[in-house]
Amino acid sequence: MDYAVLFTAFATLFVVIDPIGLAPVFVALTQGMAPKKRKAIALRACIIAFFILSLFGLLGESVLSFAGISMPAFQIAGGVLLFLTALEMLFELRGKRRSDKGDDSEEDDRDPSVFPLSIPLIAGPGAIASMILLTNEAQGRVWQFVGVFSAMFVVVLAVMVLFMMAGFMERALGKTGILVVSRVLGMLLAALAVQFILNGLTGFGIAIG
Repeated sequence: MDYAVLFTAFATLFVVIDPIGLAPVFVALTQGMAPKKRKAIALRACIIAFFILSLFGLLGESVLSFAGISMPAFQIAGGVLLFLTALEMLFELRGKRRSDKGDDSEEDDRDPSVFPLSIPLIAGPGAIASMILLTNEAQGRVWQFVGVFSAMFVVVLAVMVLFMMAGFMERALGKTGILVVSRVLGMLLAALAVQFILNGLTGFGIAIG
């Protein structure tokens, strides 16, 4: 196996997926949940993301092409959906909805494992595009192909480990700290969403600034 390829794949996916940066986002999205449910969400999100990235790594951009969807369109759609999540984090819309329903005493039933955790935060447009490019560079060489998937598995595993530490992070930050982190991350997610949209527009050949 070419270890340079393995290292390149790992470094690329680690930077694009950013497990360390996703950990506080997970804390904010699962605030107040029972530890058991939080761990189930973390496991489910990582498994779904792994299979999505594997699918695109194996079949490439033909998955999107089969549905008549281009990568720029996928980026724009992901950006719009992520922006809506950012708004919820910024303005505590989930909390307001629970208050309106009078369900504060009941266990929170939201499940962010599929959206926005697995898509588009873990298996986002950047990670999907990276898997397509990395597997294309393997050019049929089995060990390089295996190396790319091994690197992706390790990065997703790192995401899951950090998600599992969410309870410790929440206790360390406290309610006020979580509130501050949620607001800051809401701003960052909004900016990331806009960047996804701009990248998609650029992909369509629309000059931005």
